[in-house]
Amino acid sequence: MKFREWLEELEYDVISGDLDIEVEDVIYDSRKAREHVVFVCTKGTKVDSHEFIPEVVKAGVRVLVVERQAEIPAGVTAIRVHSSREALALLSAARFDYPQEKMITIGVTGTKGKTTTTHMIKAILESCGKKVGMIGTTGIVIGSEVTPTMNTTPESYQLFESFERMAQAGCEYMVMEVSSQAFKMHRVDGIRFDYGLFTNISPDHIGPDEHADFNEYLYYKSQLLDRCRIGIVNRDDEHYHEIIKDASCELTSFSLEQEADFMAKQIHYVSEPEFVGLEFDVAGRYALEARVNIPGRFNVYNALAAISVCSFLDLPKENVRHALEHLSVNGRMEIVYASKKCTVIVDYAHNAVSMESLLETLREYHPARLVCVFGCGGNRSKDRRYSMGDSAGRLADFSILTADNSRFEKTEDIIEDIRSSIEKTGGDFIEIPDRREAIAYSMVHARPGDMIAVIGKGHEDYQEVNGVRHHFSDREVVLEIAAELEKSE
Repeated sequence: MKFREWLEELEYDVISGDLDIEVEDVIYDSRKAREHVVFVCTKGTKVDSHEFIPEVVKAGVRVLVVERQAEIPAGVTAIRVHSSREALALLSAARFDYPQEKMITIGVTGTKGKTTTTHMIKAILESCGKKVGMIGTTGIVIGSEVTPTMNTTPESYQLFESFERMAQAGCEYMVMEVSSQAFKMHRVDGIRFDYGLFTNISPDHIGPDEHADFNEYLYYKSQLLDRCRIGIVNRDDEHYHEIIKDASCELTSFSLEQEADFMAKQIHYVSEPEFVGLEFDVAGRYALEARVNIPGRFNVYNALAAISVCSFLDLPKENVRHALEHLSVNGRMEIVYASKKCTVIVDYAHNAVSMESLLETLREYHPARLVCVFGCGGNRSKDRRYSMGDSAGRLADFSILTADNSRFEKTEDIIEDIRSSIEKTGGDFIEIPDRREAIAYSMVHARPGDMIAVIGKGHEDYQEVNGVRHHFSDREVVLEIAAELEKSE
């Protein structure tokens, strides 16, 4: 492939060399330097890869993309661009022959609900016999193959490479979580989504290495509505008008509280021995009696959002209904075990805000007791421990303090910090540092009608101790203990 053929979507100035030089790949990691690749020089907060130009040229690179003045060795083709990260995305799209255009693409953004909503959309599509690729917090999913990722939205090259694998595997749809950082860091440049879904927004990801303030966070989140054909937005969000003000797409809305294109009515919380979830009617542009196998009012929003997207795809309503009723999202308000004795829920809640939301949600199902099994991650702000201890003491009937990812701290020290705040509330608790023993204790000593929330790790399948990750899954442990209990009855 000639380098010139990858530049059709890119604005650039030629610094030196011949654009008709043959190339076969794009890289941004100097350690992968070799012949016939394009090296894109990027400037990060800690590393400026323009400094590696002599090194990559020595390794055989003959094509460079730069965004600042740099010394270009003789015999090397180089172009200058306004943004190297934008160039990386557009070159990656061209290198893989624009694979996103071979599928129907659905992007989901928002502060909360992205993971659950993408899983709901995927489940609905697959129930209709569609092949779906998915990208997000739980990794890159293509059929039964799951590739872990460092970020909710991976780097642009990895994205387009994944799109190509999806297209090659016969995926008709691609569903992905789109983070605010993905827009800020140009990871999704070159993608125009068929459908863009905005779940909600609240202050988050604000700090030195993320967003300067809420306005910047909102700006980047709202970029989705400038990069999709049809935008679907939560009408009940207090920032709704700010979210949509610069939208260039066709807009539709969903709501639980006011008039919108898609509305949830007659919401009922259902707690049965084999089913804990929600029932509601969808009204407006689409009519459906929905039953969702995940508890909580916020999951009405997530389900309604997923239904809103899928309503445009002409799918059989019975499949939509069946998919939501039998849905399970790993580590997101996941009902892992339910019996006449107790219900055990695994969730990723790992800060006070998400913990309070979860516990208040479970309160709506009027359990005999609400039991919370939790710890806190080590080498993180101690404020999280104090605030989670306070939340558990106020909202749970009984708490079991245990290990999370202790990292380089002692589990006992972390528990001591949690204890210092939970004691102030007068809440009832015990301490069991071993997480498996803590989960077992909660189930063995459960009373009829108890709800047990095992929180903090969710979908994670490891525990990190002293920098080493050991296999550990809350879900697996719950099921193992449930099997032991049933065998002993």
